[in-house]
Amino acid sequence: MTEDSSTDALRATQEGRERVEREQAQVSDAPEEAQAHERRADKAAYLRERLEARAESERAAPPTPAPDRSADS
Repeated sequence: MTEDSSTDALRATQEGRERVEREQAQVSDAPEEAQAHERRADKAAYLRERLEARAESERAAPPTPAPDRSADS
């Protein structure tokens, strides 16, 4: 798995967690439980945003050149 695809997979995971937690917050009976789900959703959203920024910087970064092995001989 490449770095970019692992970042995308992590981002998708956080997006799913955020969605589930927001849904759970809406159906929770207890206000404390709803607040806990909202906090988890907010954390997942924050992590998703950070992963989006990471993916963007990975796409913008120039490719790393392969090391020159001719000097080793």
